[in-house]
Amino acid sequence: MTDVERLAEKFAYESYDIDSVCRLVIQPKSVLDEFRTVKYGFLFIIRGSVRIGVNGTIYELLPGLVFHAAPGMQMEARVTSETELEYYSVFYSLDKRCAEDNNHECNSHFKLEPEAVPKVLELLGMLHQNAHTPEGIGKLRVKELFLSIMYQVLAGHKNRERNNSPNIEVIEEAIAYIKRNYMNPLTLEELALTHTMNPKSFSYYFYKYTGFRPIDFVIQYRMERACELLKIGKYPIRDIAVSVGYPNPLYFSRAFKKKFGASPSVYADK
Repeated sequence: MTDVERLAEKFAYESYDIDSVCRLVIQPKSVLDEFRTVKYGFLFIIRGSVRIGVNGTIYELLPGLVFHAAPGMQMEARVTSETELEYYSVFYSLDKRCAEDNNHECNSHFKLEPEAVPKVLELLGMLHQNAHTPEGIGKLRVKELFLSIMYQVLAGHKNRERNNSPNIEVIEEAIAYIKRNYMNPLTLEELALTHTMNPKSFSYYFYKYTGFRPIDFVIQYRMERACELLKIGKYPIRDIAVSVGYPNPLYFSRAFKKKFGASPSVYADK
């Protein structure tokens, strides 16, 4: 089993270079005969499915999954979907010391199973567009995008492992995030992305542990903070609205009345 924390440390602290980024579309039922790998590389499956054999181990890869292989491995592949296989490949090189370390996490083949996060697809497209930029700033941009992708993938894989045995820790982190950011615009998609989950799964687990849908919890928490402000001072309603995340004071007043049965001004008078 891949230790994602150790793998994350390798990409965070060690030296490596992104050599090339490719987007490929392969026809259904295509077969790639056995060959020996030359570089370190990741495959990010976008659509379709493929069966890959590497050093005698078989991997079934579907959209959203990520595969890694190292140099010198025997590999073969067969597209198993009735539709085209589309994927991005990202090849990279390690420094000599890491490449010669047989215990290094990157000197192995493995599969990562993150939640399907649209942000990863967007980042892959940007990485592909910037991959051939020769300047220093361009190369820095490539590494920034690659690290953003790896963060999403590794954190998503870790979250999926936790979700297979549902853990309230993820939801507690989400609640803490909401309480720190309730005054800012928040959407289900943003909350799910922040915790590297897809919106449907995030909403399901959030409701399971709290009894609230995520956005309903945001509204509830904003209203609680609004009540506190109404109790402690004679602040203008428009200032309270903005303070709890509602730029439109009329919308805030309607939401408040729906929640408490009285407008903010009436509530304050009471």
